[in-house]
Amino acid sequence: MIKVNSSQFNYQYGDQIHFPYSIATLVAYIKSKQDLASQFTFEKAFVFRDKIEEYIQQCKDSDILLCSCYVWNWEMTTYLAQQVKKLNPKCLIVFGGPQIPELSDGFFDKYPFIDIIVHGEGEYTLENILRTYLGDKNYLNVKGVETKDFRTPPQERINDLDGIPSPYLTNTVWDLVDKVDGVRWIASWETNRGCPYQCTFCDWGSATFTKMRKWEENRLFKEIEWFAENEIPYIDCCDANFGIYQDRDLRLATKLKEIALKTHYPERIRPAWAKNSSEKIIPIAKELQAGGILGAVTLAVQSLDADTLNIIKRANIKFDKFSDLTTSFKLAGIPTYTEIIMGLPGETLESYKNGLENIANTKIGIVFIYNCGVLPNAPMNVPEYRHKYSIETVRSPIMLVHSSIHKRGIPEYEEIIVSTSTCSRDELKEVYLYSWSFLTLHSLGILKHIAEYYNQRYGLQYIKFYETLLEFCRTGESVFSQEFKKIVQYRDSGYSGKGWDHYDANLGEINWPIEEASWLRLSYDKNQLQTSIQSLLEFVENKYHYSSSNQTLSDLAKFQVFLLTTRDNKDETKKESFEYDWKSFFVNNTPLKETSKTYYYNNRVREEDSTTWNYKVIWYGRRSQDYKCDPQNLQEEYHKETTKRVQIEPISEIVR
Repeated sequence: MIKVNSSQFNYQYGDQIHFPYSIATLVAYIKSKQDLASQFTFEKAFVFRDKIEEYIQQCKDSDILLCSCYVWNWEMTTYLAQQVKKLNPKCLIVFGGPQIPELSDGFFDKYPFIDIIVHGEGEYTLENILRTYLGDKNYLNVKGVETKDFRTPPQERINDLDGIPSPYLTNTVWDLVDKVDGVRWIASWETNRGCPYQCTFCDWGSATFTKMRKWEENRLFKEIEWFAENEIPYIDCCDANFGIYQDRDLRLATKLKEIALKTHYPERIRPAWAKNSSEKIIPIAKELQAGGILGAVTLAVQSLDADTLNIIKRANIKFDKFSDLTTSFKLAGIPTYTEIIMGLPGETLESYKNGLENIANTKIGIVFIYNCGVLPNAPMNVPEYRHKYSIETVRSPIMLVHSSIHKRGIPEYEEIIVSTSTCSRDELKEVYLYSWSFLTLHSLGILKHIAEYYNQRYGLQYIKFYETLLEFCRTGESVFSQEFKKIVQYRDSGYSGKGWDHYDANLGEINWPIEEASWLRLSYDKNQLQTSIQSLLEFVENKYHYSSSNQTLSDLAKFQVFLLTTRDNKDETKKESFEYDWKSFFVNNTPLKETSKTYYYNNRVREEDSTTWNYKVIWYGRRSQDYKCDPQNLQEEYHKETTKRVQIEPISEIVR
């Protein structure tokens, strides 16, 4: 028998790690060919990063090593291959996956220990490689491969996906991994392949071709049942556009709901939703929500600047339509989030700030903001494109949020944009501060209702408020200024190429997104936070010569903190009395009235253990917004006191 080893390294997230799905799909396909299955034996796949030296020794007598390569495992995988080739020079080493560059000049000079690289989908190509291995080992007739001597024409895409056996229903994933105590396996799941979009920052379309293809429905139903039977906690849906096949995907969502309610598995599914989402996705999301397995629905924008969108070939929905969609999803009770990318070519500091202002004026639930990474096969990485937009990058240790700080092994790297023809490095650093302010203080709710108060009552733009907040941080001492100093240091380190991982020993043994870590630190002492908010309010009032009463500002600061899920309160119900009708003011946009109000709501997280509390409130609970209460969800106790409308002084100049 010919011995085949394989690798698909990944990081561990808490007690969870991904199955080697890509390798398992390839192996399941090869095992469906009886003549090949009788000739090749597939050993356990290499997954855990801390076992690299042990894995190398297991290859001392291997005939073939198959490596599935991604941005998060490239350095580890190339180290494995280099050491195996030293130990076992006769081993045929084959690399495939999204990290294999289409523009491969100089590749084999840099990585001479790799024998074959595979371009595109791997199932048919691997079959032909193995058949050739059994024959004359002349790979010139194998489509879709490249060696140091030649490159062959592309392999035609796989149109009949149902000819590829399921790595789950065949239990191939279990053949390739051991069941380890304390480790739960995440299932990557494809229901279709392909992407009709060609966004220049993404390599999804180039990796799977643009034509959409889908699996047969009954197979997918059986896989859902398999996930439950095998107690899979988390499904990472790898479709580029889940929901694009609306009728079929609705049936899949219904099946997932039924199985989850019956078995409590899976615990969560995370789809990459259809890029141009519409109200037609709402029924699909409602089914997943009814099963208790939905986090939130993506309404992705990436940028709100027209020039930038043209440059990155992003077919965005119009902003007015986007705003309507966020309202529709909110009325349907479905959490939403959007994604924005910093440093896109065409974006300027001012256009970026304008985009944040527009986002703030919608009903979007959560915002995620990312650095612009340049992937090997993304159109953005084409030399002509990079030159046209003066794209400058830095090689940076890859940021894998929420991954464990332990057993990480060799560092991995990615290319991050640090300047373009429209945004200098210094301007991008300023973009970063606005991004942090918007994420932590607005989207995650630390100051959201303070900003809304000034926007509603005085017409102060949201972005102007956060500009004022940054000024406040630079000129005085508060919990905000203390956190701001950490952010500036973190930002400068990141843009110098030192990486974006953020570990705080007080928050748990993981790398945090900086905005989540900031939220945890800022909310740690609610009294200190409330005091700092009052100082900020005084700063804003003085700067713009506003006339809010001290009583109003004090009550507002208390209301803002009350809406946050704070670790000091383990009661089932959070309850607080106020002197103003804040709920009507924020929910119905009515004039603020002075009247006694007592609000209460169910406490979303009551965990005693501090680290687990951190995880539940802002890691697990970010998309479901467990870290705060929306004012519209407040319940009220009735008061008989009379009410009066707060008089608003005339304003000589409204800041717009």
